[in-house]
Amino acid sequence: MPEASTEPKLTKLREFKLPAAALALEVAADGRTLYVACLDGAVLRLDVESGERTELGRHESYASGVALVAGGTVLVSGGYDGTLRWHDLASGKLTRQLKAHDFWSWDLAASPDGRMVASVTGQYLAGGYKYEPAPEREPSVKVFDAATGELRQSFPHVPPVQAVAFSPDSRHLAAGNLMGEIRVWELATGKQAAQWRTDDLTSWGIIKSHHYLGGVFALEFSPAGDALYACGMGPMRDPMAGNGVQRWQRFDWRTGKQLDQTHEGESGQGLMEALTFHPTGKLFLMAGRLFQGTWNLALFDTATGRNVFSTDAKHRITGARFNADGSRLFLAKARHQELKDGQWVDFGLVEVHSVTGLEAKPV
Repeated sequence: MPEASTEPKLTKLREFKLPAAALALEVAADGRTLYVACLDGAVLRLDVESGERTELGRHESYASGVALVAGGTVLVSGGYDGTLRWHDLASGKLTRQLKAHDFWSWDLAASPDGRMVASVTGQYLAGGYKYEPAPEREPSVKVFDAATGELRQSFPHVPPVQAVAFSPDSRHLAAGNLMGEIRVWELATGKQAAQWRTDDLTSWGIIKSHHYLGGVFALEFSPAGDALYACGMGPMRDPMAGNGVQRWQRFDWRTGKQLDQTHEGESGQGLMEALTFHPTGKLFLMAGRLFQGTWNLALFDTATGRNVFSTDAKHRITGARFNADGSRLFLAKARHQELKDGQWVDFGLVEVHSVTGLEAKPV
């Protein structure tokens, strides 16, 4: 009989420097190619072994998301210019561009069946004397046909909506906003299936300036599809400080009931921006920016929610993906900009890590 798995461990194998901060990434099915959305608007293809990079296209503002569709033969990118762009990976050509939003595309996701692409938007404008967000000026959540670009669904939410995720069976879509409000829709009918709010991921500022900050920065359904995970940063008296608790929360998404969250004493302070599950389903990863503490990347046991591995990855982590068998972890990162000898130093990074300690060993 196999004995229990050892504790997981990450080991950095290599890193690749990019001219501008990496804001999102996706990995090809074979794990040999990465696709990266960058702060300078560039959408890049990166060879994992050689580090060779090819620019597939460029948005007019920040490129904020990338997603593979059509069996991995087409890449869809989203940007702060409000556009979605389809890149044919065989030819390297831009095959479709559409204006999805009047404001930014905050986040982008492709359905697991490859048939849909969802993008979320919205600008925070004070709607009253309590500084609550003003109503949306356009649908904050849109779903497009991945093959044709046709708009399939538009859903209302309270802007800004910063995170979006499909369920594993591609039947439901979840989106979370600045105020910690999460909504879930049934895609076949367009009906809203659930709605709730968590006050543990947003902050009201009473120091320096009055405003809301934070919210849901990433969403991910559990592999079984029965739970929804959200991450961000705990409430702060001074939102500009960035010193809220590094926080994830797990919900029964059909009822909105909170089932678990970051355990007390297992985290420091900082904004968490990346959330993803290991292919085995045994672990999930949360990462982001560190304000104070010992880590800005951690692995958690899915069954217990326990922090089983953590490390200070030194730079802000904006995206994380495992390869298909879970033996590699890829990180999108942003470093501080530095000016040396009159030239800006590259401040984007993509890192490759090995993942060990999950193997069951024979007795």
